[in-house]
Amino acid sequence: MKIIIVGNGKVGYAIAWQLAVEDHDIIIVDKSPSALRRADSTLDVMCVEGNGASISVLKNAGVSDADLVIAVTSSDETNLVCCLIAKKLGARHTVARVRNTDYRMDAEMLKREVGLSMVINPDWAAALEIARILSFPAAFSVEPFAQGRIDMIGFQVTAKDTICGVPLSEFNRKRLADVLFCAAEQEEQYIIPDGDFIPRAGDRIYVVGTRQELQRMVQGLGRTLQKVKRVTLLGGSRIAMYLTWELERNNTKVCIVEMMHKECTVLADELPGAMIIEGDGTDANLIQSEGIFNVDAFVSLTGRDEENLLMAATARRAGVPKTIAKMTRPNYMELVREAGIGSVISPKDIVANQITRYVRSLANSEGSEIDSFYKLLGGSVEVLEFTATPACIAILHKPLRELRLKKGMLLAAIVRDRQTIIPDGMTTVEERDHVVVVTAGSCIRNLTDILEN
Repeated sequence: MKIIIVGNGKVGYAIAWQLAVEDHDIIIVDKSPSALRRADSTLDVMCVEGNGASISVLKNAGVSDADLVIAVTSSDETNLVCCLIAKKLGARHTVARVRNTDYRMDAEMLKREVGLSMVINPDWAAALEIARILSFPAAFSVEPFAQGRIDMIGFQVTAKDTICGVPLSEFNRKRLADVLFCAAEQEEQYIIPDGDFIPRAGDRIYVVGTRQELQRMVQGLGRTLQKVKRVTLLGGSRIAMYLTWELERNNTKVCIVEMMHKECTVLADELPGAMIIEGDGTDANLIQSEGIFNVDAFVSLTGRDEENLLMAATARRAGVPKTIAKMTRPNYMELVREAGIGSVISPKDIVANQITRYVRSLANSEGSEIDSFYKLLGGSVEVLEFTATPACIAILHKPLRELRLKKGMLLAAIVRDRQTIIPDGMTTVEERDHVVVVTAGSCIRNLTDILEN
């Protein structure tokens, strides 16, 4: 596919990095020569310097025969104009990043009037991910599938967990919960575990199942299921605003600490149910006097990774049960683990996953639709959800034990109508099933890609 990405900031670069390794023709358009030099020296892409909302620049980039134009500049309006022009000039599909909270209710109208195929909002997507994590505090990540009927949670094994040092086959024999262990990181190795796999303290494990069964599993590990009722947010960003709206739907009490008076005024107007504290959230006296750490969860959402990392670690040492930090660069991931920070979210990576799912769906010629897409463990493991269609005849109606799956492939869960199935060798895939597939190292675009040729 020919894909034009307008805007080579953090989000644009992350999208280009993911798509460039999938044999697409990528053209990056940006006004900044330095941003283009970085992309040109590190990615297999073509670069065009100029304003992405300019007709002549888009024509120079070859927009007339582009399969997809993705506009992710820092300006919502520029992105919308870019997509409008691209569509008029012949681009088949267009995607725009729209971040302003004023547009949050207008996504469908924008798609209709501007001709957008997709509207992406990194801040809203990040807020939803944080809200999901806070709804399941024992996990460092929570990814939904089959319209929320099943979840995949990630958690870090501790020495106190009943599963530590015990083969998965033994855990499964006890039938503490109907779940499937589908991915693991152990000593910097990424594994699709089988029954012989033995979790150790410090391992990062991913498990799929219904919310009820996952909660049973967490209790079986010896952990509590304490709900988050009070949250402190450091930084009054757009993510903080979106997150507060989402948390207040569940009656969670939110306190936001923000230094800038102007932002505090806006927050107070938009979020009358939240407590807004104007001040430096890193100041020890403010932390003590306002009881900022006397909460169930602490989320660092400032514009600086270093500050988010430091404050989340400080909150963790102060006894806050759940801490989350927003990170935009991968440089600090080792520090995140050493500091024991519960969860890390990256808006640019969330959006890159959304775009990759959409691109693979467009490129798919086999008929099965990609409904969800996530990269785990630094991108080494992918999790995809497909809807099985009649085109998947090579898989349909056959017991799984009769199918020859590629190495590193795992069929993790099936949702059929309202029934959730953790598959075994006799399970079959039927039409309209939602099928969750976990793969290590393989790029799959449709459900039949899991089979050996």
